[in-house]
Amino acid sequence: MTEPNWALASKQNNLMERARIVQAIRAFFVAHNFLEIETPQRIPANAPELQIDPLPSGKMWLQTSPELAMKRLLAAGYGNLFQICRVWRGGERGRNHLPEFTLLEWYRPGADYTSLMSDCEQLLQQLSPCEAIRYQGKIIDLKIPWPRLTVTEAFEQFASCSLSAALAANRFEEILTAEVEPQLGTDPIFLTEYPAELAALARLKPGDASCAERFELYIGGLEIANAFSELTDPAEQRQRFNADESARRAAGKPAIDLPEPFLTDLETMPEAAGIALGVDRLIMLFTDSLTIDQVVAITPEQL
Repeated sequence: MTEPNWALASKQNNLMERARIVQAIRAFFVAHNFLEIETPQRIPANAPELQIDPLPSGKMWLQTSPELAMKRLLAAGYGNLFQICRVWRGGERGRNHLPEFTLLEWYRPGADYTSLMSDCEQLLQQLSPCEAIRYQGKIIDLKIPWPRLTVTEAFEQFASCSLSAALAANRFEEILTAEVEPQLGTDPIFLTEYPAELAALARLKPGDASCAERFELYIGGLEIANAFSELTDPAEQRQRFNADESARRAAGKPAIDLPEPFLTDLETMPEAAGIALGVDRLIMLFTDSLTIDQVVAITPEQL
């Protein structure tokens, strides 16, 4: 008698919990008056980012995020939006990474990034049957409010050099990953006020142009979400895109056209806040899984 594929069969309990979590996420956003939408996954252009490599699909690209399409809907007058979708990023494979993974993104017009922190707290409260979960032998306390720590404060407390020195040496990501993140603890924490050089599509903080209204959420040592108050100035956004695309070409990466329809629609986009949350990593926490492989049905290597 042929034995079942135990590598796949062993994931069944985790996949049942995954289904529960995805259903609970949908219920949370519907209850909070968000409209669930679906946007195309093959697109003419992604937002150019030095650290993210999009994958080609014929003459188009697989999306690295649904953000451009969702913001165009905000610009067209839509209210609160959310989407659970697949995204693709080249060269990403590791214990916490897959080249194809699931993102939850949601957007609030007329809001800033602080409102998204409250959303995160409330969402996790609803997903957890109690105020604590166990992950890799440690108890994670989900009671709110969760602490907030600026990037500058984090570098002052945990890094071997200042934030400005790390940026000047082009070592921000290296030091953040190796020195800062391991010291953030197990419980949820918002790392806020990212330097302006790393604003991406985020609005700079009024009164302090040295930093952006951006945060990342860490739980259990995992980066779970990235959020910001949206930049709505098309001229500034084009300037940033051009700078990022120049950096990509200098690094020997393939050229990518700018997302012109997005830049056009940005003219009418209201103030808003948006966030991308890694669903697979969230499920890792709730299933006490050490690797992302344990919470997806089939990994690339199992195809």
